[in-house]
Amino acid sequence: MSDTYADDSYEPVTNRSEIVFCYDAVDANPNGNPLSGANRPRIDPETQRAVVTDVRLKRYLRDQLDDDGHGVYVRNVKNDQGKQSSREQLLADRMRDLDPDDWDLGTLDDEEEAELREEVFGAFLDASADVRYFGATMSVDMKGSYEGFEDYLPDHFTGPVQFSPAKTLHPVTENEEYNSLTSVIATGEGKEQGGFDLDDHRIQYGFIAFHGLVDEHGAADTKLSTADVERLDTLPWRAIKNQTISRSKVGQEPRLYLRVEYEDESFHLGGLTRDLDIDEERSVPADELRNVREFTLDATDLVSRLGRHADRIARVRVVASDVLDVTVGDEVSTAGDDIGKHGFYDALREAVGDDTVEVVDVYDEAAETMPE
Repeated sequence: MSDTYADDSYEPVTNRSEIVFCYDAVDANPNGNPLSGANRPRIDPETQRAVVTDVRLKRYLRDQLDDDGHGVYVRNVKNDQGKQSSREQLLADRMRDLDPDDWDLGTLDDEEEAELREEVFGAFLDASADVRYFGATMSVDMKGSYEGFEDYLPDHFTGPVQFSPAKTLHPVTENEEYNSLTSVIATGEGKEQGGFDLDDHRIQYGFIAFHGLVDEHGAADTKLSTADVERLDTLPWRAIKNQTISRSKVGQEPRLYLRVEYEDESFHLGGLTRDLDIDEERSVPADELRNVREFTLDATDLVSRLGRHADRIARVRVVASDVLDVTVGDEVSTAGDDIGKHGFYDALREAVGDDTVEVVDVYDEAAETMPE
C-alpha cells in the first residue's frame, strides 16, 4: 500500500522504538475473562500471575484517542436508531470528509483511479488514528453514498504498533471476600432491602508490565507519523488514568513508561519487560502485597542492558510515578522533592548518557498533540 500512497505531507517514522509500560491494580479486575462464566480475572494457572491481553490495553488507548478527538474507527457507537453501528456505518463516518459526488466510479481512467485510491486511503487514515497505530480488518461491502469506494482500501491494515499480552511480575491473590455482594437497594416501594447476589471478582494487588514495539517499516503502510509515535509518550499514561473508572476497573494507576528509540534500522533489543522483576528483599511477600508502597521494582537488568547498547540508542523517553521505588544495583531510586525528578532517571542517564534521557511531562506534552 505504501507504493500507492504518495502523500508527503506527514513526517514518516524512521526509527524503531521499544516500549515498556507498567501499571498496577488494587482491588480491581484488570482483565476479566468472559469464558470463565463470572468474568473472573485472567490468571495463569501455572504461575498464578494475572494476565492482561493486548486487546484490553488497545481498548483503553482507542477510548483515550476518541476522547481526545483524534478519530477512531474501531469503537462502540450507536446509530440514529439507537442500535450498534455496523462496520459499514463506521467506515462511512471515517470517510465523511470525502465528497462522493466528486467521483463517478464508472468513468474513471487509470490516472483518475490512482488519484481516487490516494484520496480514499488518505481520508480514511487521517480520520482513523487507531488504524494508524494498530491496523484493522476491513472487508466491508458499502451501500449508499460510498458504495464502491471500499474497493480503494486494502482488506486489512497491519498495525505498526503492537503490544504483547502482559503478566504481573508476581503471583496474585483473588479478593475472595468480595466474591458475593448482596444488593442493599430495595427492588420496589414497600419491599425490603436485599435481593440478589453480585459476582465481584478482583485481585488484591498486581504490578503489570506491557511490552510494545513500533515498527518503522510498517509505519508507512498506515501513515503512522513521528507525531503519532510521540503521542504514545503520553497516551497510555492518561488512558489508565481516564479509562479505568468503571466499577471493576477503578484502582489502576500508571507507574512507569519507557520508550527506547533506536539509532539503527531494524534493530531492537527485544523483551525489555523480561529485564524487570520484583525486588523481593525490599517488597513484602507477594501474597501480602496490597499497594505500590509495599512494592519495589528491580530494574537492575534493564538499566544494565540498555547501558551495554547505549551506542545504538537515540533517546529514551521516560516517566515514573512519584510513589514508585526502583532498585538499580545496590541503590533504591525514589522520587525527589522536585516534580519531574526521580532517582531512576539519574540511573538511566548514567547508563546511556545525560543527553539521551528525556523525561516526559505527560500533561504539557499531551496538550501539544491535541487536534486543532
